Amino acid sequence: MADENTYQVLINDEEQYSLWPSDKEIPAGWRATGHRGSRQECMDHVDEVWTDMRPRSLRERMASLEG
Repeated sequence: MADENTYQVLINDEEQYSLWPSDKEIPAGWRATGHRGSRQECMDHVDEVWTDMRPRSLRERMASLEG
C-alpha cells in the first residue's frame, strides 16, 4: 500500500533530523526546516543534508579537543 501522506522534515537543537506527518503538531524540542513532500522526498532530502550523524554537542566537544 502506497503512503500518500505529506511529511515535513524537522530538526532539533542537536541538529538531528526527523520526518513528521504534516498534519500533526510538531513535538516540543523540534522545529520545521521548511522541506515538505512525500516520505521518499523527505528521506532523500535528509540523506542529502544530514552528512554527519553525530549530535551537534558531540561535534563541538570533539572539535574543542582537537584544537
